[in-house]
Amino acid sequence: MTLRSPSVVRLLVAALTLFALALPIPTAAQGAREPARGTPERVALMDAVRPLVEVRVGGPVEFVVVRLQVAGDWAFAILDPQHPGGARIDPARTIYGEDSEYMDGLRTYALLVNANGRWNIVDYAVGPTDAFWDGNPLYRNIPRGLLP
Repeated sequence: MTLRSPSVVRLLVAALTLFALALPIPTAAQGAREPARGTPERVALMDAVRPLVEVRVGGPVEFVVVRLQVAGDWAFAILDPQHPGGARIDPARTIYGEDSEYMDGLRTYALLVNANGRWNIVDYAVGPTDAFWDGNPLYRNIPRGLLP
């Protein structure tokens, strides 16, 4: 019986299958959760991101939360800013001006860490057209389930 014989290959496949079935099944949201609307934690996260966006759009904003996940002291948010009351913000009338035509709107992505008793922005992007975190070593060290 050689290593390449059909019976050895079947035995190896069966052993690897059993091994794989014994492993825990990772889920996208493993260890991550979304803070409920109106909770102090969610308010604190939005308040941490708000000044970053307001200075870029030139006025007060509220957010439509596309994704918000927290795991331990880390959080990742995907937010669509809008004027209070829901009016759309024209990206061309922000600091982005003419550059806004190369952006994917004002959708804001923020990586935050809870340190010194408050949420702090560690990294962010406004209007990226790709997964800006892909390949960034910082994102290799955050808890699973935060990123989409």
